[in-house]
Amino acid sequence: MTLQEEVHLLRRVPLFSRIDPARLKLLAFTSDRLVFAPGDVLFEQGQAGDAAYLILSGSAEVEIDTPGGRLVVATIHEHEIVGEIAILCDVPRTATVRASGELVALRIAKERFFTLLAEFPEMAVEMMRELARRLEVTTVRLREAHARDGRH
Repeated sequence: MTLQEEVHLLRRVPLFSRIDPARLKLLAFTSDRLVFAPGDVLFEQGQAGDAAYLILSGSAEVEIDTPGGRLVVATIHEHEIVGEIAILCDVPRTATVRASGELVALRIAKERFFTLLAEFPEMAVEMMRELARRLEVTTVRLREAHARDGRH
């Protein structure tokens, strides 16, 4: 994939849609394009958060460790970002992310990610919207789980 093709893909991601193409070119150039085979781990729960990953193609499962074993709590698809919570909150990774099939991702280093948020406030707003949406989905799932278990 060429740099120009990566820029075109980045423009299709809501988080980056309003960013100048020249800046996206710099982002693509300064980020690592990684290819993962089915089952490969992008990062493990508990690791330090040093980067966010933008899924360029493929999908990944988000797993958490529970007393009963690993539990898949979400699936991340093309054009979605994962791993940003650990770098935004400066906490260890909250989950393990594993490629469902062949996956291509752009690894955006923590420092570059923060630079983008500082330079483009609209990106920060879009990030807050996405995090709020994920929190709502998680809250609904927890309510449903508690209802199934008979707890209120």
